[in-house]
Amino acid sequence: MSAYTSTASTDAGERETVALIAASKVKGTSVYDGAGNSLGSIHDVMLDKRKGQVAYAVLSFGGFLGLGEKYHPIPWNRLTYDEQRAGYVIDLDRSVLEAAPAYSATDASDWSQRNYSNDIDSYYAGQPAAI
Repeated sequence: MSAYTSTASTDAGERETVALIAASKVKGTSVYDGAGNSLGSIHDVMLDKRKGQVAYAVLSFGGFLGLGEKYHPIPWNRLTYDEQRAGYVIDLDRSVLEAAPAYSATDASDWSQRNYSNDIDSYYAGQPAAI
């Protein structure tokens, strides 16, 4: 019996284990609030090259048919995977996400600015988990 779950692809990058998943499979995964309401989906993940960890999930949020869509970098540790929903749950209210640091598809975030990551971390550090 293999440690990998069965997939149609034989590419090692497309497989996943109980605890590990390829970044390519995370992209597009749904994100829900604690009440089960859909908030959007994972647009991308940002990796910390020095620590070797996922730093942020970039949530595609808002808009309609891709118009007016915003991208919200969220600290990875604010997400929990829910197997029943086959998606991630965030411990924050929608209003907190709407006010969070974000960028549009036409205004690519400048991750090279050191303050951008600090702004994101500071914002979410001050947000208690939703009850």
